[in-house]
Amino acid sequence: MRLLNKVALVTGAAQGIGKAIAELFLKEGATVIFSDINDEKGQCACDEINITRQQWRESKPAEYIHLDVSSEDDWKNAAEYITQHYHRLDILVNNAGITGFLETSGAHDPEHLDMASWHKVHQVNLDGVALGCKTAIALMKNRPTQKGSNASIVNISSRSGMVGIPLATAYASSKAGVRNHSKSVALYCAQNSYGIRCNSIHPAAIYTPMWDAMLGEGDAREEAIKAISKDIPLGYMGDVMDVAYAALYLASDESKYVTGTELTIDGGILAGSTAAPTQ
Repeated sequence: MRLLNKVALVTGAAQGIGKAIAELFLKEGATVIFSDINDEKGQCACDEINITRQQWRESKPAEYIHLDVSSEDDWKNAAEYITQHYHRLDILVNNAGITGFLETSGAHDPEHLDMASWHKVHQVNLDGVALGCKTAIALMKNRPTQKGSNASIVNISSRSGMVGIPLATAYASSKAGVRNHSKSVALYCAQNSYGIRCNSIHPAAIYTPMWDAMLGEGDAREEAIKAISKDIPLGYMGDVMDVAYAALYLASDESKYVTGTELTIDGGILAGSTAAPTQ
């Protein structure tokens, strides 16, 4: 029960990494608020885990709220809901994000860049994180704290925020912004003695629904996964739990002396990658 009695909000919790983090946090004793823009899928994810928790005889059900992370009004509504129902927030995981490939018309390379697409990606991936951090600081800074038990903001960035991605410049730029903003938030909170830590996680080659559009179907999907795996030192793609356990560590008091840092989860790709990027 590594998060016992903590209140956590996870964005983009309807599927993939966000869902895995929310479910793991629940298992570790936290009260978890699922949030997403896809209300049907988000509520379904929340209901599924609640049915399972009833079987475990757990008494604290998860809750779902609508939250478009790019909307400041939605963040204000979320803050009011959390204050009214829980009176505090201990953990925020800023996970919601988009590649832009499905959500915008593109193009995303630096020569033919479509600016509307560029702005959309940044509104979700970077503005959403900035608004989340702003909201969390207000909710967290006055919570009762004791040494070794700080509030925690965990921002999900990407390996793409640490290297160039020629055909996904908006995504790479936004995730680089998340990486840097996390450090600024960490230092700001430390300077003000708020008792809030902030760190970023940088996944790569994690098998999630975000890959569906790029991997294809059937035999083509299997071949694509094999091709990707060849370039990963460990030889295989990661899964959502690899990221969820990293988020659990950064959210828990086990990381009480960790702030402003970044944790890369990529099977060793960045440890010594020299391959040129491909389409």
